[in-house]
Amino acid sequence: MGKKRVIIKTKEELLKERDKIEAAVKKGIQIKTSQKIREGRLCVFSSYNNTILTLTDPLGNVLYWTSTGRLGFKGAKKGTPFAASKVAEAMVQAIYKLKINKIRVFVKGTGSGRESAIRSLAGRGFDILSFKDITPVPHNGCRPKKPRRV
Repeated sequence: MGKKRVIIKTKEELLKERDKIEAAVKKGIQIKTSQKIREGRLCVFSSYNNTILTLTDPLGNVLYWTSTGRLGFKGAKKGTPFAASKVAEAMVQAIYKLKINKIRVFVKGTGSGRESAIRSLAGRGFDILSFKDITPVPHNGCRPKKPRRV
């Protein structure tokens, strides 16, 4: 497979990425709301292949979203806990830019990234009001077909 290389971003690339995030956050604020938001809902969707974080206002209007693929992870690396923690860090930066103080976290899915995303969010200094698991649970499903008569 060859040698693995670590990609180190230069200061210019990091500044461009930060400006891109700030522009997206400002665009979201201007389009979605006219008032300052102090409380938000953070939805964490984690599957075996990806982790997606969505920040909304209390009414459910999307303010910012990010995923592992958006940060540059490809293939099987998107479903890893490391990628989920990096996505959570990007979301924390967006939350700080939006100046949201209180957050309600909703977790959905069974992937390996859900725990690491929650851990990355928990120690960042803003007030987390609640954690709620909204993963759908099957309950015996629909009625089976009748047996075939021969």
